Amino acid sequence: MNDRPPAPDTRALNLRMFGRLVVVAVVMFGFGFLLVPLYDRICEVTGLNSLTRADRGAAEFARNTQVDRSRTIVVEFDANGRGAWKFRPEVASLEVHPGELVTVVYDLENTRAAPTAGQAIPSYAPRQSAAYFRKLECFCFRQQELGANETRRFPVVFVVDPKLPKDVNTITLSYTFFEVGGKAAAAAPQPGRGAGRGLGG
Repeated sequence: MNDRPPAPDTRALNLRMFGRLVVVAVVMFGFGFLLVPLYDRICEVTGLNSLTRADRGAAEFARNTQVDRSRTIVVEFDANGRGAWKFRPEVASLEVHPGELVTVVYDLENTRAAPTAGQAIPSYAPRQSAAYFRKLECFCFRQQELGANETRRFPVVFVVDPKLPKDVNTITLSYTFFEVGGKAAAAAPQPGRGAGRGLGG
């Protein structure tokens, strides 16, 4: 008498394995497809990677916002250079009204005798004021490339949202300019493109 259990159906096992592999492939594809929006959502919630992103709605916001002349905010400007950069604001502070369009200029110098690229990272104090500081133009929106010993002036155009909490009377905007490794900067300026040329970012 044969007491061996019946042999498993090889075809059924193969189909079951194939089905599992298809499910795994679909899940992996879906994860890869959702990775970018998921990352963007995480950055939106945590604030990561948002400080250097261009504010697409800032210009329209500035056009449609009433200036609150009954209130004055002191905005302090700070700058720190790393590596080859010399970096400073042209004014230490300004008094602004919420809703008012304001421009401040930063001077950036590449002290190296070779093209260099860098990225400015902003920070705000108090921290919650970042949500109410709307920038229309800023060099921090992208990497900047300076030629050998080149100096440039970069405007920052901003408006403070009138919804800024009433207990915030001073905002400190601080930039740290980091050298970006592994990226060659643009060639040195052509004749007629001397130092001091203002470029926005």
